[in-house]
Amino acid sequence: MKKIEAIIRRTKFEEVKDALLEADIEWFSYYNVRGIGKTREGRIYRGVIYDTSSIERILISIVVRDKNVEKTVQAILKSAQTGEIGDGRIFIIPVEDSIRIRTGERGDIALYNAEQEK
Repeated sequence: MKKIEAIIRRTKFEEVKDALLEADIEWFSYYNVRGIGKTREGRIYRGVIYDTSSIERILISIVVRDKNVEKTVQAILKSAQTGEIGDGRIFIIPVEDSIRIRTGERGDIALYNAEQEK
């Protein structure tokens, strides 16, 4: 099992969500986050200077079975990429175990509905 964390532009969230659902990734968490980027300059919009050193992004957190890692990463890459600086990052982290609280199932079986695979 792996945990995939992706930091993406807020404007790309709906596209990423749709791409994940299309790739059969039906469960994930997301959070509004702020971070510091490379660019440390102010931008002027309609006469107002905005500090762009603090960047608003979305953090998506997904735990998937090993066989679903690549299709999850590809779904995020294809839908979140604009080609501009600040598209974000994807991190893949090993997960030691998972437990479904309701049934006590352990391992990757706790991540999905086993009845659907029969």
